[in-house]
Amino acid sequence: MTSPEATEHNGGCFCGAVRYRASAPPLVVAHCHCTMCRRVAGAPLVTWAVFATDAFAFTQGTPAELRSSPQAVRTYCARCGTPLTFVADERPQMIDVTVGSMDRPEDLAPTVHVWTSSRLPWLHCEDGLPRYRRGFGEDREA
Repeated sequence: MTSPEATEHNGGCFCGAVRYRASAPPLVVAHCHCTMCRRVAGAPLVTWAVFATDAFAFTQGTPAELRSSPQAVRTYCARCGTPLTFVADERPQMIDVTVGSMDRPEDLAPTVHVWTSSRLPWLHCEDGLPRYRRGFGEDREA
């Protein structure tokens, strides 16, 4: 297993039409419990690795875009539907990349939970990670 500080993280969609590379360590790796992430992924939470935008590039194919809210754009593969990225208008210098779409997701262990105010009541993650009721650094749980 390589460390999260590895300088390159590659990944792509299920069918292989879209590929990407992040050429820096992630700024944070977060489990997101928000309703939109759950709905877009069809999963109880989505784990994201956040990179500086200038360290990320699509290397094959062009993903489709979805403005999932007035404040953010998500990308996904138009052929197979794999969720790939999320960029919030308020922080365009960062791009969130789905850890599950990475070639080596085991290399990037989560460091925090966000939007726990939307967590499904039957999902219990007793991992000792910091938890925030809203976004990064907002309204930390005791």
